[in-house]
Amino acid sequence: MKFLSGFILALLLGGAAVYGYFKLGYAPVATAATPIPFEMTLAHLALHVRIDKDAPKTPPFQPAEADLQNGAQLYREHCAVCHGLPGQAKSAVAQGMYPKPPELLRGKGVTDDPAGETYWKVAHGIRLTGMPSYSASLSDKEMWQISFLLAGADKLPAAVQEILKKPLPMN
Repeated sequence: MKFLSGFILALLLGGAAVYGYFKLGYAPVATAATPIPFEMTLAHLALHVRIDKDAPKTPPFQPAEADLQNGAQLYREHCAVCHGLPGQAKSAVAQGMYPKPPELLRGKGVTDDPAGETYWKVAHGIRLTGMPSYSASLSDKEMWQISFLLAGADKLPAAVQEILKKPLPMN
């Protein structure tokens, strides 16, 4: 009985300490602040489990070059401000985000991810990262076009690469 009482007391004190940490304003909430211990580990764990469970395993169509070209236009319009374009500097928006948005068209990017995984991220967004859900603003086909573009970013046709190399208009 003593063990059970001690265990319950430890849980209550631990919960009160966590509540106090947040209630007293010690938790980092600014994008420039140092993350909470294990914050990224726990967030990535939950994200990967959910994607493995819910992401489509089979794409609804195979992309033609026109799909990749449209995906490139959509990427420029909706994604490039955060994730960048080849040969261009990071935007002010991307520089101020936490966590830092990955540069999807440079280096390895997401070319090793199945298109269904990227589709899930585009459709649902990723909580606490700044990655929005596009399911209310893009069609299913458009989200797949972006996903195919990113899955094959290391082997895009020249016409698609040209679309991505154009500088973004300055606002």
